[in-house]
Amino acid sequence: MPAYWAYILASKPRGTLYVGVTNGIIKRVEEHRSGVGSAFTRRYKVYDLVWYEEFADIRMAIRREKALKHHVRAWKINLVECTNPHWDDLYPSLPGVHPIPADWNVRSPGSSGQARG
Repeated sequence: MPAYWAYILASKPRGTLYVGVTNGIIKRVEEHRSGVGSAFTRRYKVYDLVWYEEFADIRMAIRREKALKHHVRAWKINLVECTNPHWDDLYPSLPGVHPIPADWNVRSPGSSGQARG
């Protein structure tokens, strides 16, 4: 059965937010992290998956994404903090994601090797 997700990425706790919808959460987050997901996430280094919700119907996922985008920033921050108060990156906990080494850092495309911080 297909699955769809509405999700929120963040640059840091209470930092820049990005709201999206996808039919492949792992692949989509990897696209954002590699710099091909969107110009916005690449420009503002928005890589951490801090909230997501799964749907069986794409129409419901799109409706949720539009509702999330409609809400003010404070409401989105509250939504994240209700389920993820420490703004942990949820990507490593997704089923099917290979463990990430503790010393691994996301690097922005074209960077000079400096880890994000």
